[in-house]
Amino acid sequence: MNRTRMNLKLFETDVNIIDRSGAEALIPIQESNEIIQGTIAQSAVLSRGRKLANMTSKQYKMPVLDMLPIAYFVNGDNGQKKTAKQEWDKKFITAEEIAVIVPIPEAVLDDSEYDIWSEVKPRVTEAFGKVIDGAVLFGENKPSTWREDVVATATKASAVVTLGASDSLYDKIMAEDGVIAKVEGSGYFVNGHMADISMRAKLRGLKNANGDPLFKQDLQGTTQYALDGSPMNFPNNGAFDKSKALMISGDFSQLVYSIRQDITFKLFTEGVVQNTDGTIAYNLMQNDMVALRAVMRLGWEIPNPINSLKTDKSKRCPFAVLKAGEVLKAGEVLKSDN
Repeated sequence: MNRTRMNLKLFETDVNIIDRSGAEALIPIQESNEIIQGTIAQSAVLSRGRKLANMTSKQYKMPVLDMLPIAYFVNGDNGQKKTAKQEWDKKFITAEEIAVIVPIPEAVLDDSEYDIWSEVKPRVTEAFGKVIDGAVLFGENKPSTWREDVVATATKASAVVTLGASDSLYDKIMAEDGVIAKVEGSGYFVNGHMADISMRAKLRGLKNANGDPLFKQDLQGTTQYALDGSPMNFPNNGAFDKSKALMISGDFSQLVYSIRQDITFKLFTEGVVQNTDGTIAYNLMQNDMVALRAVMRLGWEIPNPINSLKTDKSKRCPFAVLKAGEVLKAGEVLKSDN
């Protein structure tokens, strides 16, 4: 019986296959139908502060208690009763406008497989929050009609605690001369803290006398950061300036704001978009473009009414600041205030 044997040597140098490079045009690529982006960071000020009724005009007048009445004992059954008075000061919240225009060519909108506007609007909201937080907390580009920022107000009232390289973070926050005590000394109770994101690592490093961490991490859940029973916020919209403050603690019911116009979006297909120098950047009709305009108007204030523990308004502040100590340059000597 004859058996035909295949000579495998024939394929040693002549092997040909259809590899991936040859069939690349036929292999489909799955494309994401979702734009990958981070979570939208909200305004820390608007989420932590106290919202008043919406404004019906540009200014909102707010009466604030400025003098406390005094009571007296009456001597005997027929003793003369003394009089006392009470006074109020007026504080004004002035609404200022925040706005931005986002122009996009119509061709880009038509050719895009995504709803671009639904992606843009949340980021505009985040940008508004960053502007608000920066102006209210640190005075960054604040309107001239707005009051001093929170950090400047606390600094004027001497409600600032400096954290040096060798200082105890726990003592600087919780001890008698700590941040919380500064607020309590003004007659307020701390109900919240805002801190730079770097403070999370500092707090995780805090340990008690037995070496146990004070902020225990739940490996299966989210660690809730709180100080003396008050919640902490770590704003991550880029507005928190750690060069001016590591943490702001205080009674955030004393940070009040009022909205004249909530964020409104409007699309324009005609008109011109100008640069800051007045030159025309885009003619929407001529350039076949669409522009999204976002506008918001609001104002804020720190009422800081008088209380029995601190009657001097110049030294009374419902907020206190923890800031980092200055880093000395080579050969520089830190001068004492004494």
